[in-house]
Amino acid sequence: MAAPMLRWCCSGRRFAFARVGCGSCHRRGPPTGSTSNGKRGQSSVAQQPHITAQKPRKGEPEWAAVVGLEIHAQIASNSKLFSGSQVCFAAPPNSLVSFFDASLPGTLPVLNRRCVEAAVMTGLALDCHINRKSLFDRKHYFYADLPAGYQITQQRLPIAVNGSLAYSVYVGRKPSQMVTRTVRVKQIQLEQDSGKSLHDDLRSQTLIDLNRAGIGLLELVLEPDMSCGEEAATAVRELQLILQALGTSQANMADYEIQRQINELENGGEILNETRSFDFKLGCTVPMRDKEGKQDYRFMPEPNLPPLLLYDSGSLPSGADPQQVINIDQLRERLPELPRVTRQRLVQQYGMLPEHSCVLLNEVGLLEFFQNVIKETRAEPKKVTSWVLNTFLGFLKQQNLAVSESPVTPSALAELLDLLDRKAISAPAAKQVSAHLLSPATLPAQYRCYGSSALSEFHRGNLVINASKCWGRGGFVSSFVALFLEVMSSALFLLTFVYYFGCAGSPAAASRAPLRGRAPALGSFSSWGPQA
Repeated sequence: MAAPMLRWCCSGRRFAFARVGCGSCHRRGPPTGSTSNGKRGQSSVAQQPHITAQKPRKGEPEWAAVVGLEIHAQIASNSKLFSGSQVCFAAPPNSLVSFFDASLPGTLPVLNRRCVEAAVMTGLALDCHINRKSLFDRKHYFYADLPAGYQITQQRLPIAVNGSLAYSVYVGRKPSQMVTRTVRVKQIQLEQDSGKSLHDDLRSQTLIDLNRAGIGLLELVLEPDMSCGEEAATAVRELQLILQALGTSQANMADYEIQRQINELENGGEILNETRSFDFKLGCTVPMRDKEGKQDYRFMPEPNLPPLLLYDSGSLPSGADPQQVINIDQLRERLPELPRVTRQRLVQQYGMLPEHSCVLLNEVGLLEFFQNVIKETRAEPKKVTSWVLNTFLGFLKQQNLAVSESPVTPSALAELLDLLDRKAISAPAAKQVSAHLLSPATLPAQYRCYGSSALSEFHRGNLVINASKCWGRGGFVSSFVALFLEVMSSALFLLTFVYYFGCAGSPAAASRAPLRGRAPALGSFSSWGPQA
């Protein structure tokens, strides 16, 4: 007996749940009961009724997720999709609204070339087929923040179809247990965003801000080929890296919802067909509006926009104005290094493990930090990788800090690794120094602004600071290392001094006499610079 497939749709996400029976497996693919009519862009998800389920009895199998995604990414452009209004975050309400954005009679749309190029480049990066001819349509629905009463989108014939997105996931507890999986990209289409409704519960009123109305969006539809929220989050992160590398979107996204649906179903609730929004303060999704069925959208061709025609080098009309046509081959040549290529290059160039290259790219700003350290140090790349991923990143995770909030700069870490590389300090001492560099508050207040002096020699158990040559010219880490070792050496000398005179005349003094020669040379203190 086939397992029942439970589906739910919301703006930006699609989830399907199936109860997996004993001794059977759940097959990935289109969910049971889908009513696809074969036309691109016509998703059967919106036609599904709400879902109810009885609470599973004790001992019955748990729910398994089948995840597909519909992602709306705002295009990085200076103006909106069909008007010349500026795109600017946090501008005063209704200060960036053209006559077309407000849907005044007689206004006509003018397509933004930058938005079309962004869609084509994204499609090429995801191995999509770029349609040489695509069409625009009107999708009707009635929101207070949508003045025209319809949204211009690409329902019949989108700009790109049939692509794929590869991502790597961990299949075991060990970081080395990684596999590469692929999710199919059904289509990429251009559409315009709606405005923003601001609800004032105290006054029982809703205010409308149309600054966002008409901003260009990329809608990317990923097939339900993923099996859990972790896979979906990994795929979204990979897509985020691709969009950021292309510069087509800033790609600030979040992924959350599966656990809420599981809890709802297991408690005998129902999954409504609705649009939900993620509340960052509450850490959960909240309902926004009911999701109409497809028949309510009343799709129709956009009469004010002709078909969008794209060309390649072979089909480009002779004498065509380059400003009036878009050449797919030229955009393909402009594609930057994509994340998967960057990971391969890191593995080949620095000899690091594939999972290390994934971490460097997945953490925002970490790859740039790593490359800056590599440029400024003579230490081996493997040693740099170890320090960046274990010591540096481990501290940031522990303190819940971003790379941009790190108290240590790439130059400081590179300087410390240089000292370690030329054996000026030992590995344990470097670990202690790095701990204080990462947590400056652990130092006594009188030492936090210690003057610049540099470590020039450390050998045979003696510390020598060349103050005459290095005073005021040493790096920060060298100065800190000098201070750290100075304090440690002073403490060691004091302990040795007490030990030496404390043992004199005792019965065990003779047996411990060889230790006396290990005390630091008194002459070493005469060459230290002044203390702050």
